Amino acid sequence: MTTGRYFGTDGIRGKANEAPMTPDTALRVGMAAGAQFRRGDHRHQVVIGKDTRLSGYMIEAAMTAGFASVGVDVFLVGPMPTPAVAMLTRSLRCDIGVMISASHNAYHDNGIKLFGPDGFKLSDDIESAIEARLDGDTSADLAASADIGRVRRIDDGQQGRYIEFAKGTFPAGLTLDGIKIVVDCAHGAAYKVAPTVLWELGAEVVPVGVEPNGFNINQGCGSTDTALMQQTVRDTGAHLGIALDGDADRMLLADETGALVDGDQLMGLIAGYWQRTGQLSGGGIVTTVMSNLGLERYLAALDLTMARTKVGDRYVVEHMRANGFNLGGEQSGHLVMTDHATTGDGLVAALQVLAVIVESGRPASDVCHLFDPLPQVLKNVTFNGGSPLEAAPVKSAIADGEDRLRGIGRVLIRKSGTEPKIRVMAEGEDAGLVEAVVDDIVSAIEAAA
Repeated sequence: MTTGRYFGTDGIRGKANEAPMTPDTALRVGMAAGAQFRRGDHRHQVVIGKDTRLSGYMIEAAMTAGFASVGVDVFLVGPMPTPAVAMLTRSLRCDIGVMISASHNAYHDNGIKLFGPDGFKLSDDIESAIEARLDGDTSADLAASADIGRVRRIDDGQQGRYIEFAKGTFPAGLTLDGIKIVVDCAHGAAYKVAPTVLWELGAEVVPVGVEPNGFNINQGCGSTDTALMQQTVRDTGAHLGIALDGDADRMLLADETGALVDGDQLMGLIAGYWQRTGQLSGGGIVTTVMSNLGLERYLAALDLTMARTKVGDRYVVEHMRANGFNLGGEQSGHLVMTDHATTGDGLVAALQVLAVIVESGRPASDVCHLFDPLPQVLKNVTFNGGSPLEAAPVKSAIADGEDRLRGIGRVLIRKSGTEPKIRVMAEGEDAGLVEAVVDDIVSAIEAAA
């Protein structure tokens, strides 16, 4: 599902070696993006990072050729978290940054995320301009033979930059000494840097998901499958656990009992702490339509607002920047703190939560569970094209569900921006009613798909 021909809610994504995620597309994206960001007479530069998928080598090589062909010098930094690539784009004064990743998806998918020179994800307008170039005649953009871009691989130095950056976001004067932390890196991009940062800050680290083989990214581990992390916390007697996704831009946490703490609780925790310490800007936070009503009620009790956007951390960030907020995120664990980073950063978010826990001197179960979420049910319906949401029986089922929950809950139906799925969500005070509403809508969509 895409909002344009190539770009969806989080870059370009698809099954590796099938359209649009082919070497040909990657080559042309490199050429188009390189041409789009050429300005002035200086040597133009791009930094390219990736996660640990087998197909990353293929996409990296194709994009490198595309950028070099239009005269852009390429820095290859290998497996790096998405937020590290965004940070390096600014730090290295590059004209553009590229992250090759399908985030939380299985290994057979891959994707391309682009960052501008400011380290922020591209606007819809710039993505549209790049798309317009993709199917056009690119011959006029090719560099002269003497001006072809140079390519340099940098393996360790830039990881060191990100490690020091991440450590610098942890409050001075605090330490993780005496704290045992399970960190699940999903066999993904943070498999080196996340354990290193936590250890260097003083923690006893129990790493899992740190043996990538090209196929096991997000497989039975990470923020989309937290059972391993939760059980490891219980088995090792850790104080808490952290689960990152494949590109480490999202994070979920487990307390010392192994109970999961989602992004809504984490945003509420950081918002309250930043409010007390005078760090919160905008008088509240920005999140998406998926966040629980329980979070909204919790923040209201603190006299804080909660602005909602459509799903996708890029939309959260756009609203934050436009309206002066410095904290936002998604229930899924994308936490964006623009005082520290330009995009979601799972490791930095974990450090902010750890700071609250360390300063309080209380266990994570006391600190991180702030409110009881309203019962919420989310189910996905796979479909193969067409417009099942336009079918009369589906519209009727949705309208009926909205009527049944009116005043005591809500219904949210949306197409995924990254997969061929329709997501059906409802929440309310009556768990049984919420489940029934979702099941009725799902059944109607399945019948129409």
